[in-house]
Amino acid sequence: MSPKNSSIAGRFFRGADGWLLFSVAALLVIGCFAVYSASFHYGISSKYITVQAAAILIGVFLMLTIVQINYRYYKDFDTAVYIISIILLIAVLVLGKKVNGARRWIDFGPLSFQPVEIAKLLYILVFASFLDKHWKKVKKPMILIGSFLLLMGHFILIMAQPGFSSTLSYFLVTLVLLYVAGAEFFYILCVGLFCVLSVGIPVGIEILKFNDLSPHMTLFVAALQTNAWYILAPAGVVIFLMFAVWWFLWKLRTRVSIMFPILLSLVILFGSLASVSVEKNLKDYQRKRIVVFLYPESDSRGTGYNVVQSKIAMGSGKLTGKGFLKGSQTQLGFLPEQHTDFIFSVIGEEGGWVFSQLVILLYFIFVWRALVIAREARDRYGSYIALGIASMFTFYAVINIAMVTGLMPVAGVPLLFLSYGGSSIVSSLCAVGVLISINSRRHMNG
Repeated sequence: MSPKNSSIAGRFFRGADGWLLFSVAALLVIGCFAVYSASFHYGISSKYITVQAAAILIGVFLMLTIVQINYRYYKDFDTAVYIISIILLIAVLVLGKKVNGARRWIDFGPLSFQPVEIAKLLYILVFASFLDKHWKKVKKPMILIGSFLLLMGHFILIMAQPGFSSTLSYFLVTLVLLYVAGAEFFYILCVGLFCVLSVGIPVGIEILKFNDLSPHMTLFVAALQTNAWYILAPAGVVIFLMFAVWWFLWKLRTRVSIMFPILLSLVILFGSLASVSVEKNLKDYQRKRIVVFLYPESDSRGTGYNVVQSKIAMGSGKLTGKGFLKGSQTQLGFLPEQHTDFIFSVIGEEGGWVFSQLVILLYFIFVWRALVIAREARDRYGSYIALGIASMFTFYAVINIAMVTGLMPVAGVPLLFLSYGGSSIVSSLCAVGVLISINSRRHMNG
């Protein structure tokens, strides 16, 4: 290989996907303008845009560095990569600064860092390696058990922060990669059941609390919140009945593998335990968000105020928007968290329907090119990584946009490449570097 081709620039431009880079660059530019406008009302827009620009520069540097690393090395050192991700998540619990009752940031003087943003990318690298190394056994129970162990390692530590919304992307990535790896539908169903139990039980409790209940039911709901046995006991009954049904079918000579009730029992048990963790770590504002989403009229001036103002901002932007720095909801400070979670509302108000659709189109292009890279990757491992990254970005884009338009509860999920936040910008550009690394080696042996 010639020195020219082995240089950083040579590797980058040889492997770079033009449409992918265009979408990333365009989103970053739009994000800078939106962050500046969103922070202009506070009188510190120069500070915010400086931090955002610095994060982009650091991210680009790391992206160019990652392009030089053969992505297959991550598979060779997957155990070390997973340990590093666990150390990062433990470090934030020990060293992290507590803000609003949660430890999610580690401060380094004037700089702060959110480890979970990097941990998500590391999880994709490790889980893709796990599926690639065991692709011949993908239809065996060990795949489900191994997937759960890898997932729970991150889930437990992130919930300890607590960072409920940060765990949601893990589920989609796990489900997508299990599906494309060819795992049994039963295993995918088990992961889905785990998600439903861990999230659905706390949501169900909040729904029951909001409705008028009899005194006995009110006491029962209160017990569900304070005593884990009120959740685990019904789970135990379901597990017992499941094994009873299996035994009955066996006696009728209907041969159903014992692994089915065993695996389902483990899923129900761990899903119930996870729901207890979620329930205990939900903050009051998160509980209110769930209720307001289901019953918008319940608190239109309180927790529901966020979404109401977001809808007003986006609706007032109409077709072409009010213009840069001219959005009334944005510049008068009516929009909450407008430089982070509600950045799309700023774009909708000042850029109108045109710029809102442009942002959605750019995300579509990014995910499309990531899927193309997955299809053309030289091996399964590269394909799994690219699919995992595409799934993660799809999750963030869909959830954030649905959140600010009132189609989903407010979840505190940023809009990657656009929302203010150095950690998410840096980790997103690192993910782009991994994609380019995969693309640049699709026709190579090294």
